[in-house]
Amino acid sequence: MIDLQPFTKSDFQRLISWIDSPELLLQWGGPTFFYPLDESQLEQYLGESEGINPKKMIFKAINNETRNVVGHIEIDNIDRKSNSARICRVLVGPPNLRNRGIGSLIMKAILKICFGQLKLHRVELQVWSVNKSAIACYEKIGFVKEGLLRDVRKMGNRYYNVYQMSMLEEEWKSHNL
Repeated sequence: MIDLQPFTKSDFQRLISWIDSPELLLQWGGPTFFYPLDESQLEQYLGESEGINPKKMIFKAINNETRNVVGHIEIDNIDRKSNSARICRVLVGPPNLRNRGIGSLIMKAILKICFGQLKLHRVELQVWSVNKSAIACYEKIGFVKEGLLRDVRKMGNRYYNVYQMSMLEEEWKSHNL
């Protein structure tokens, strides 16, 4: 099981150590961050999650058995009028833990917050079309592909496509009863 706790300044160095290439930073953080990731960028990022009813909630993912921090995840664009939000910046941190089902556990934990605590109706995300393991993870837990955004991100000399995916409240309930 995974426990999600607020991401804090004490987590900065761990996250920085996980982002070990410009490609991983772009995949994880999009154009918001620049390589190398540093504390000043994370200070600004964390500041966006503060205050009353922030539009962003940032979490570290903790393995309940080992109590080790194993990942990072964010709820962004929280729209309390439309009851919708976007999940983003999903990362299973230590490379040796990737492709072992931890991403699914992190996603299930964040969906409990989205649909249970925040009472959202719609949750969306975007994923690189080349990230087959993430796409399989998201589809397995109930996300639906809505469309393909072509040539959205450039890395080096190549453009990459992104899938738009979503899950509605009733779909989450049917997967989690």
